[in-house]
Amino acid sequence: MEIIDISVPIRPGMIVYDGDPDVHMERVKTIAGGSSANVSRVDFGVHTGTHIDAPVHFIDGAPAMESVPLDALIGPAHVVDATGLASHIDATALSQLAIPPAERIIFKTNNSRLWDLDRFSADFIALTGDAAAALVQRGVKLVGIDYLSIGPKGNGVATHVALLEAGVVILEGLDLRHVEPGPYRLACLPLLLVGSDGAPARAVLMRE
Repeated sequence: MEIIDISVPIRPGMIVYDGDPDVHMERVKTIAGGSSANVSRVDFGVHTGTHIDAPVHFIDGAPAMESVPLDALIGPAHVVDATGLASHIDATALSQLAIPPAERIIFKTNNSRLWDLDRFSADFIALTGDAAAALVQRGVKLVGIDYLSIGPKGNGVATHVALLEAGVVILEGLDLRHVEPGPYRLACLPLLLVGSDGAPARAVLMRE
């Protein structure tokens, strides 16, 4: 079985969403300094790199990360080729994409090239609110995308709320540069951060 890691490595200096905390990592104990083991401290926002959004991220009082269903994060998934789109995925564009019946949809867009930059780019492809509503009508359990937000910068609330209110899990920050569109099996496990509005995750795609 082929296993493809679609996670973005977490490291100091990496790209983070505009205004989010930067990544800081330091060794607080070292063998060289006389300790019996090396021990590091890391400090970063919960929406860093590849991560899951909890409903409370955009809906005050909604469930947090400990309530995100694991069954949505493991199972058959389809990577949809949206690389031909030059603007956001609205309901019209969504209807023109080759999306088979699937509970887990991952959009591969031109965003993947943005991981090659050394800074955050606001010029990323995202889902509009009406596209999110259309995916809810399809009965999806999970929607993923290859940059740091599923919704457009400055106008992403409707997208997030439409998905999160319906119980659809949002998986953001995927690296799909080396992934061909098509069917896979997804395995994605976020950290169990109680009360958090999001959590970093390790995500892989598998196929025979």
